[in-house]
Amino acid sequence: MRRDTSRAVGYLLVGSLAFFPPILEGRVGDTAAAIGSVAPLALVAALALRSRGGPVFDRLASADDREEGRLYSLASFTLAVTALSVLAVAFALPVAAFVAAVFVLTVGRLGRTLARPWIRTAAAGAAVFVATGTLGAIAAIRLAGELGAAVPPLPVVAFVAASGGVLGALVRSTLTPRDDPIVLLLSALVLWFLLGLDLEPTTGRIAVGLAVTVALGYVAYALGTASVTGMLTGVLLALFAVVLGGYGWFVLLMTFFGLGGLASKYRYEEKLERGIAEENEGARGGGNVLANSAVALVAVVSYAASDHLGVDPTVFQFAFGGAVAAALADTFSSEFGGLFDSPRLITTFEPVAPGTDGGVTWQGAAAGAVGAVIIAALGGLFFGFEAIAVATVLGAGIVGMVVDSILGATLEGGRVGNQGVNLLATLAAGITAGVVSIVI
Repeated sequence: MRRDTSRAVGYLLVGSLAFFPPILEGRVGDTAAAIGSVAPLALVAALALRSRGGPVFDRLASADDREEGRLYSLASFTLAVTALSVLAVAFALPVAAFVAAVFVLTVGRLGRTLARPWIRTAAAGAAVFVATGTLGAIAAIRLAGELGAAVPPLPVVAFVAASGGVLGALVRSTLTPRDDPIVLLLSALVLWFLLGLDLEPTTGRIAVGLAVTVALGYVAYALGTASVTGMLTGVLLALFAVVLGGYGWFVLLMTFFGLGGLASKYRYEEKLERGIAEENEGARGGGNVLANSAVALVAVVSYAASDHLGVDPTVFQFAFGGAVAAALADTFSSEFGGLFDSPRLITTFEPVAPGTDGGVTWQGAAAGAVGAVIIAALGGLFFGFEAIAVATVLGAGIVGMVVDSILGATLEGGRVGNQGVNLLATLAAGITAGVVSIVI
C-alpha cells in the first residue's frame, strides 16, 4: 500500500510538469521556447530508462518494471505527456483537454490508491477514480487559467473533466491499469474533439447530467443489469446525451438502458435453462452497451456539431430515435420471444430450436414492436415529433429489428458476432429514419 501510494504521488508530480509548456507558450508567445520547456519531461523519461535500482526505482517501479529492471512504465507515461505537450504548443491541442487528460489519470490513480482499504468492489474503485480524477482535473484546469492559459468557462470545464474521468476509468477497466499512454492519448483526443464543438452548456444541465447519470449508473450496477464496463459506458453515453443533445435525448437513451436491462433479467433462470440467457447473469458489458448505442452516440454528437456539418439537426434527431427504437425492439424481441416455443428462421420460416440465431416468434415480434412504440412515443413527446415523424421512428425501429434477425440468420456466428449484428441493425434503423426525415 505504501509503495503504491509513493508511486501514485510520483506520477502526479511528473504529470505536474505538464503545466509548463502551454502556459509558457501563452505568456511569451514563442512556440520554440515552449517546446523547449518539455526538456524536464524528456529528462525524466531518460532517467527512468536508465534507472536500475535504488530508492527512486523502489518507490516508482511497477511489478512489470521490477521484472524488466527498468522504469519502463514511468518512461512511457512521461513520453506520452511529452507528446501531449508538443500537441498543445504546436498543434493547438486545447490546454483544458491536455491538463484534464493528465490530471484525471494521476489524481484518479492517487485517489483510488488512498481509498483502497475501503474499496470492496470494482465498481466502487471505478467510482473513486472518476470522482477524484474529475475534481483533480477541474482544479488543474482552473489553476492553468489563473497562470495565464486560455481555458473555457466553468460549466464546460466540469463537463470536460467529468467526460475525461469516465472515459479514463472505462479505458483502464477495458484494457489494464498499466496502459497509461493509451489512456492519456485517447482521453486528450476525445476531449479535444468535444471542445472543438464550441459547447455552451448551462451549469444546471451539467449538474443534472452528472447527478442523474451517476445515480442511474449505480442503480444499473446494483441491480445487476450492467457490468462495470457496461456501467461506465452507459454513464458516458448518457452524459453525452444530456449535455450534447438535451433532456429528451437522455430520456430516450435511459429508457432503452433501463427497460432493456430489466428485460434481460426477466425470467433469467428459465432463459438460462433454454441456453438463451445473457452472460454474467444478464449484466450487459461495455461492448454490448456500445454496440447497441454507438449509432445513437454518433447521432447526438453530430447533432451538437450540425452547424459545423451544415446539416439540418432534425435529421440527427430522427436517426437517434430510429437507432434507439431498433435497439429496444431487438432487445424485447429476443428477451421475451426466446421464452416461447416453436421459433422459425426468418429467412425460410423453417422450425428451429429456441435461441437459434435468426429464429423468431410472433410473440417476440409483438414485444419488439411494443419496444419501438415506446421509443417513438417518447420521441413525439420530447422532440415534438408530429404523427408522421413518430410513425417514421416506429417503422425504423421495426426495420432494425428485422435486419437484426436477417443478419443473425445469414451472417452471425461466422465473421460477424452478435455485437456486430446489433451495430449493423441499429445503423440500418438510424439511416432509415434519417433518410425518411429528409424526404418528408
